[in-house]
Amino acid sequence: MKKDLDVIGLGELLIDFTMNGSSNQGNPFFEANPGGAPCNVLSMLQKLGKKTAFIGKVGRDSFGRMLRETLERIGICTDYLMEDGEVPTTLAFVHTLPDGDRDFSFYRNPGADMMLSSEDISREAIGRGRIFHFGTLSMTHEQVREATVKALKLAREEGLLISLDPNLCPPLWKNMQEAREQMLEAVSYCDVLKISDNEIQFLSGCDDYEEGIAWLRERYPISLICLTLGKDGSSAYYKDLRVEVAGVFREQVVDATGAGDTFCGCVLNYLLDHGLDALQEKDLREMLLFANAAASLVVIRKGALCSMPELSQIEVLLEKQKGH
Repeated sequence: MKKDLDVIGLGELLIDFTMNGSSNQGNPFFEANPGGAPCNVLSMLQKLGKKTAFIGKVGRDSFGRMLRETLERIGICTDYLMEDGEVPTTLAFVHTLPDGDRDFSFYRNPGADMMLSSEDISREAIGRGRIFHFGTLSMTHEQVREATVKALKLAREEGLLISLDPNLCPPLWKNMQEAREQMLEAVSYCDVLKISDNEIQFLSGCDDYEEGIAWLRERYPISLICLTLGKDGSSAYYKDLRVEVAGVFREQVVDATGAGDTFCGCVLNYLLDHGLDALQEKDLREMLLFANAAASLVVIRKGALCSMPELSQIEVLLEKQKGH
């Protein structure tokens, strides 16, 4: 099968309503930003010149049309973006906290992204890619979970590298025990894992990040783990190597939505260019430096999917960092 796509992403595609000022009466304004973690990753990859496609489902409504048009404008292939005629597009309201972090309210009971089924997944679609990327929000409910597992098995059969960003989001799970079980099931499939500080603590039960990573590596044959630590930067764990790179400090964080997705897209871009088999310490450092810089650029903008930085902007920031 012809590998004419670099990355196939699967999961949620939704509208993030992000706070953007207030009315004369003091009521908050919310801006409709296209979002969804897997597509945020694909958007970053497109900015870096890669070819991507998305597998998912939106409602047959104005928000679904907006999302499809957004992906097409960015250049993400929408051949496998389906519509549900009965269930509306998933919505999330993002309340930004004073420190730039976020509090989410979801309208997804059900939402169209949950309606993806195993019948919607084809070998033809999966086989076109070099990397398959997913998160665990497509494992919160049985129907979409079956679709995700089918896609993962096909990706393995077709020889794709499998990338996971767990994206822990407690409000969308029935309970946290099921969340942990399903997230670990997802981890069992992946070759590349991008995980945040709170997620490693949740999955491993270890407060210490290093102990948590060791716990994970003892149980699962993951080739590369990237641990993100917010403003404190990131670390990579590969074979017997551990590389840590400081973050790029931002005084004014406008919206942290998509920082981890930006980082993940940059990591996958590096692996597409350099492979996963023979990375050296300098390679891992270069990868993390680039990914940290890109993530620091997205947090000074509203939204994520349409706010990914240009390659030239990342390169300018890296040059500035060299001077410090």
